[in-house]
Amino acid sequence: MSPRQNCLACLDQEPPALFEAALWIAAEHDPTLQPAEVLREFNTLQQQISVALPALPVQELAQPLLRRLSELDFREDDSPPRPQVALLHKVIQRRRGQPLSLALVALELARRLGIPLQGVNFPGHFLLRVAGADHLLDPCGGRRLYTRDCRELLMRCQGAQAELSASHMRACDGRSMLQRLSRNLHYLHLLEEDYLAALKDAERVLLLGEPTVADHLARAELYQRLECPHAERFDVQRALLLCDDPAQRMLLAERLRQLASPPALH
Repeated sequence: MSPRQNCLACLDQEPPALFEAALWIAAEHDPTLQPAEVLREFNTLQQQISVALPALPVQELAQPLLRRLSELDFREDDSPPRPQVALLHKVIQRRRGQPLSLALVALELARRLGIPLQGVNFPGHFLLRVAGADHLLDPCGGRRLYTRDCRELLMRCQGAQAELSASHMRACDGRSMLQRLSRNLHYLHLLEEDYLAALKDAERVLLLGEPTVADHLARAELYQRLECPHAERFDVQRALLLCDDPAQRMLLAERLRQLASPPALH
């Protein structure tokens, strides 16, 4: 099977093999990557974490797990954004990554060690939680975030007018996490003007969950750059069907008319 097919097959397992699925996403961009080998090497990290955890009930071990990862130098990457901060095998090698990538490492360790931990699709900065706890956890170091901290984080990410809601703090499933990971990779490959790599990510976004208007327009933008007007038109049509904003619908309809017009002869 192709890396894409392997990724989807991992998500169809019960329970989903989320970490391995994320490795297959990385394998789409790095043909030399062997996910099975990374999984075997991951056992060493698991042992390093396990021996250092305190003797506490498992529901109290999530924060010590994240702190131990920080002690082993797993940190948020503050260098200029590049795809390596979201490609999971590179994150493990470099011990640097985006919050979501670090969260995927922590979630896999938690799964192996029987520690209850969930992902939270918080806007702008992926977070973690233990079910029933009165706080969230930052995957970059393990800091506890209470409601006030979450409100401040949201305002930093989205501006002073942003309002915190309960939906921002709900646990999310594996497909949602990998859809977000794919959006991140799409953006990072676009920054490097690697349009074919970005197209792989944009396509995967549409496969992993309910696509948005922005998701279809993101792929349409890539098709425009790659001079594929028929494919671009398809995504603009899909975006128009999903769009509820009257002003944006007018712009999309005009874009469709332009795509339907024959090119001028010179």
